[in-house]
This record gives sequence, C-alpha cells and structure tokens, in this order.
Amino acid sequence: MYRNTIINRIVETKIMAIVRVETVERAMEIAEGCLAGGVDCLEISYTLPNAGEVISALNKQYGDRLVIGAGTVLDSETARLAILAGAKFVIAPNYKEEVCRLCNRYQIPYMPGCTSMTEMIEAMEAGAAMIKAFPISGYYGPGLVPTLKTPLPYMPILSSGGVTLKNVGTWADTAIDCIGVGSLLTKGTTEEITENARQLKSAFSA
Repeated sequence: MYRNTIINRIVETKIMAIVRVETVERAMEIAEGCLAGGVDCLEISYTLPNAGEVISALNKQYGDRLVIGAGTVLDSETARLAILAGAKFVIAPNYKEEVCRLCNRYQIPYMPGCTSMTEMIEAMEAGAAMIKAFPISGYYGPGLVPTLKTPLPYMPILSSGGVTLKNVGTWADTAIDCIGVGSLLTKGTTEEITENARQLKSAFSA
C-alpha cells in the first residue's frame, strides 16, 4: 500500500482498535470481531514482545482486508522491526524525530503522541501523517478537537482514550479524523467486540 492509500483507509474507517494481546489466537478473535463490525484498522502495541509476530500473522491471514499497524513505537529500531513485520503505519505516545525520518523513508504513516501546539506543529513540519492527541484526548474529551482544529484546521487528529459508547456520537460530531479505541474492541467475546464495533461505526454514519 502507498502512504496516501493507508491514510485514506484510516480516515474512512474512522475507528482504530488499540490491541494488546499475548497470543496470536486472541489477536485473530479480535480481528474477526472488528471486521464483522466494520472496523478494519488495528494498532498492535509494542508494549508486548510478540507484537511483530502478531502483525505478521494478521497480515498473512487477512491481507488487505485489514490495515495493521504498530503502536507504542518509541525508537527507530522498533519502527524498522515493525515495518519489516508488515506494519502499515506507526504510532507512538511521543514524538521522535528519528522515527519520523525512518517512517518517511519507507513511506509509512507516522502518528506521534503530542500534547502541545508547538510539539504538534514541529511533528507535522517533520512529516508526521497524523497527530495522536495523547494523553490529552482522554482528559479533555471531544471538546479538544475544535480547540486544536480552530487554529490548525488542516491538522489530522487521532484521538486516544476517552471514547465510550455513550459519548462516541459527540466525538463523531467533531472534525476528528480517527478515534483510537481500546477495551471496547479488545475485551470480551468476538460477538461482543462485533456489537461494540457496529455501535461505534453507526455513530459516524448517523
């Protein structure tokens, strides 16, 4: 996939599952639930040592049906390993210039976590594809989006945290580009994940 194609898929889907799993089998169950509910973007967190294995297995099983990326990528070494495993995008809780350069070299969208306008602008100037509002989106909620988009309407924003089935409609009413969702799309049975994914998706099609 080309960089723009990946970004377009993420923005079109609007919802990204943030996945931390200890086994490939559980990752497959989550993937099945997300797909059945209309969510085809999954971030596999490098907080666990098997992240590369999970990314590779999901890519092999689902191909282009899913857009699989790497999360919690703190350094360029991890970013390169993630890309070699098949990650189509790279997300981090922080901004790191070396990671940004490496991702741009291989045309992989990079989405760093930023907390201030200065940090966000510097990341965009360096080539970040989207700004992850972390951890501030969990604190400020949907009101964060117009606050950031008023001075920077062209800045793509990925929220991380703070999204529930009760408030997702409020998020959908903002100009958010994508919302990252954890436990709603990773806990429970495959059927429960499917239902949660459907409700989240319906908020953006209402």
